[in-house]
Amino acid sequence: MVEIPEAIVLSNQLNDELSGKVITGAAAGIHPHKFTWYSGNPEEYNSKLTGRTVKKAYNHAARIFIELDDGMALVFGEGTRFALHHFGTKRPLKWQLLVDFENDLSLSVSIQMYGFILLEHKDGITNKYIVDSVEIPSPLGKGFDFEYFKQLYDKFKNTKMSTKEFLAAGQRIPGLGNGVLHDILYNAKLHAKQKLRDYSESEPRILYDSIIDTLQEMVDGGGRDTEKGLYGESGGYKTKMSKYTVGKACPVCKNIIEKQSYMGGSIYFCPGCQKVK
Repeated sequence: MVEIPEAIVLSNQLNDELSGKVITGAAAGIHPHKFTWYSGNPEEYNSKLTGRTVKKAYNHAARIFIELDDGMALVFGEGTRFALHHFGTKRPLKWQLLVDFENDLSLSVSIQMYGFILLEHKDGITNKYIVDSVEIPSPLGKGFDFEYFKQLYDKFKNTKMSTKEFLAAGQRIPGLGNGVLHDILYNAKLHAKQKLRDYSESEPRILYDSIIDTLQEMVDGGGRDTEKGLYGESGGYKTKMSKYTVGKACPVCKNIIEKQSYMGGSIYFCPGCQKVK
């Protein structure tokens, strides 16, 4: 899934490649996908997009925006996978959106698991998840300082809420999901199941610092190695706790990295470095 690091990397790539280019055609909804959500009628995307010029691409948390010259914007979220195609290069067999540009350049968007593709005026978007991603402070963005984070934590510090639920559920921190969670917690030496009420006095600050430092490291590395960039390349950041490392030895304590089901998904952790209190 696209989360904060990949959204930053992808939006920068899209901006570099598409800014200033004119759309010559588009198609959507041709290859049905049960868990793809469009705004409006996808059959109208061609008429609405053709002739428009891309102003810029950018992200808010994990949402990617491609803004057009008339104030309209394509907005993408969740399991969206982008690929850029020059004339003569192979395209995926199935896609949920294909946009053609001048100079024989095309962009395909495919949905992995689930995701959304919206075409709306950027000032008229009412989808709660998109609005939240714009209005709620996000790590690596403005307003997400320790004082703000501590206020979030203090609301739940006396409850049975787990660390995973606090960080990766409820849109409290837009763009921080189950994908980036594992390395954040490993670096902080905290377990996903640890209850907030059992934190020591220093652990909220440790967790905050790990969120900022880990996400920045992921961005600097070009996104996680579990995700793909615009050119089909894997991210350069090597995940420490992921499907690629489960069953291997922790580089710190040499315990074997484990995977468990928890809260409707998987968690990866080191049983030596990350203990539940």
